[in-house]
Amino acid sequence: MKIQSIDIEATIEKARALIDEDTQMSAATKSMFEALILLISLLANRLNINSKNSSKPPSSDPDRKRQSRPKTGKKPGGQKGHIGTTLKKVDDPDRIELIKIDRRSLPAGRYREAGHEVRQVFDIDISTVVTEYRAQVLEDENGNRFVASFPEGVTKAVQYGAGIKAHAVYMSQFQLIPYNRIQDYFADQLQIPVSEGSIFNFNKQTYDALAGFEDQVREKLSTSAVAHADETGINIDGKRHWLHCVSNDFWTMFYPHEKRGSEAFEEKAVLPGFTGILVHDHWKPYYKLDCTHALCNAHHLRELTRAWEQDGQHWANDLKKLLETINNRVTDAGGVQDGQQAEKYRFEYRKLIK
Repeated sequence: MKIQSIDIEATIEKARALIDEDTQMSAATKSMFEALILLISLLANRLNINSKNSSKPPSSDPDRKRQSRPKTGKKPGGQKGHIGTTLKKVDDPDRIELIKIDRRSLPAGRYREAGHEVRQVFDIDISTVVTEYRAQVLEDENGNRFVASFPEGVTKAVQYGAGIKAHAVYMSQFQLIPYNRIQDYFADQLQIPVSEGSIFNFNKQTYDALAGFEDQVREKLSTSAVAHADETGINIDGKRHWLHCVSNDFWTMFYPHEKRGSEAFEEKAVLPGFTGILVHDHWKPYYKLDCTHALCNAHHLRELTRAWEQDGQHWANDLKKLLETINNRVTDAGGVQDGQQAEKYRFEYRKLIK
């Protein structure tokens, strides 16, 4: 149940008044009660912290309820004017089946060919394709054997192809499907046995192959004009780690690390050399970076919500509403406000923060 900040303040003021009125209480006792009152007020404020007024995740909110979408009265499916996704006919279908008319069902008369009506059905064919490479062997008159070279990567008598490996990595790393369920899929749908060790090796091969791409992402982000940085707690093998993220409009790098601050920044070498504008939640380690700092308005909104709900500061609620209004107007305008409107919002902003 939410504790009202007004009730807390009233109770604290009443307690302080009683302490001040008691002339027989020693100075030491008064100091002790003041410390207790401060501790109680801090603890009470912490009880009201949630994902809307702090950086706590929504999953930690007490009595969290799922919010149902409001009824709009619209029919299910895509609405008028909505650009949807649908199938389109192709010019070169994989298979063509001709359907002929049973002439016995037609009225008597003479008929000529007048073309076709076309309908296409998109489907998938889940099947196993086994390619056998037969390398030619030649012998000369002295019995020396010469064998043709197999394609690159074909090194074993029997092995998995690139398609199976890519499919397993996609299901494991993108769809986050457990190894044993991936095994079931290959066994049930394709009759191909795949061990957990093989799936692990597929993932590792892909990881190693992406080293060059990671270098490219690192270079693009470290030289970007604007970048966003954040981190969140994750669990790896039962231990707390931090999932770091650095991104811009085109590139994103995620990486886990045991540390949250500068040590993690140094390891991935994206932020230490960054000289552009870095948007972050004004966490202290970011200010050690030699760049221009911009503070995240999502975090501002949470702090303003707390200042209003916990401390009763009216200016905080007014500023929160103004920032939300500016964001909505800029979004509606396609990302850029005209100069006159922007100056109007700057004036209102300056007036509120004075």
